[in-house]
Amino acid sequence: LNAAATETVPLFEHLEFEFLLEYDVFAPARRGRTRVHKPPDLFCGFLHCYYEDVYGTRPVTRELQHSLVWYYCGLDKPPSRDTIDRFLTDLNHVIDDIFERLVEQAAARGLLDSTYSIDSTHIEAIQHNDAASWNYDPTAEEYYYGFGCTIVSTGAKIPIAAEFTQTKQADQETAMRVTCDALAVDTPVWMLGDSAYDILDWHDHLLAAGVVPVAPYNPRNTDDPLDIEYRIEDRIEEHSEDVQLKQSILDETYNRRTGVERTNDAVKDCGLGHVRARGRVHARTEVFLALCLRVVVAITNFERGNDPGREKLKL
Repeated sequence: LNAAATETVPLFEHLEFEFLLEYDVFAPARRGRTRVHKPPDLFCGFLHCYYEDVYGTRPVTRELQHSLVWYYCGLDKPPSRDTIDRFLTDLNHVIDDIFERLVEQAAARGLLDSTYSIDSTHIEAIQHNDAASWNYDPTAEEYYYGFGCTIVSTGAKIPIAAEFTQTKQADQETAMRVTCDALAVDTPVWMLGDSAYDILDWHDHLLAAGVVPVAPYNPRNTDDPLDIEYRIEDRIEEHSEDVQLKQSILDETYNRRTGVERTNDAVKDCGLGHVRARGRVHARTEVFLALCLRVVVAITNFERGNDPGREKLKL
């Protein structure tokens, strides 16, 4: 138990979570009691639990009953299940912003690179979650009960933008929104996606931002297919006479798209793979908590002189 409690201590050494106190949602009601447990400490508690593969309000509450655990997370005493459930509900209102602020910390440390990749992954849910639905995963060629998540990643398996979706396959609106969120972090040189991102608006938006999109051309989108491998070939020929990209460069660049798949695996190792919460709100919050943990692990490994791409800390 002592080893389990202290293993996650490094997660709290290099990052300050005091900014959670700035959010109005965590402020006590005018006539209410002051919160017994501070939001930064409860957030550390969730990070510890997710790192130790403990998910769901009941298991998290049990884990934080252990004296060494709640002590090392900064709590003054074990939180009740009602406290855990309330914090998870409140967290939903600000979890996107918390994730963005952690990504900014990763960017400030130079952990992002010039190539972004976008992909969607499946998220399994418990059967008691009535907000989930049965979906088909074409990659695994099987059905699953749950949700989806579209992620943009870069660097050492670092997610920098994401959106929780009802199904694995994201629609065009979601793809555009997540792409815009990623560009708000920094402007890369390349943006990679599979054939699902053979979208004219997606390509044109990226080109207008000075980013080269690389996604395989999908001939099924037209009755008169073009003789190209990547949609960017047609967009450059149509809109620019000065820019040329060799096929070999496009192939070599697109091969780096496997990085987002490794990021998906790393985030699932942090809890994204199977959400235990009931309802869409708590499920989405759990997904973003997993994304936050992955960024925190990458930053912690970097600060400790380890490979930021490691799924777990090297102690």
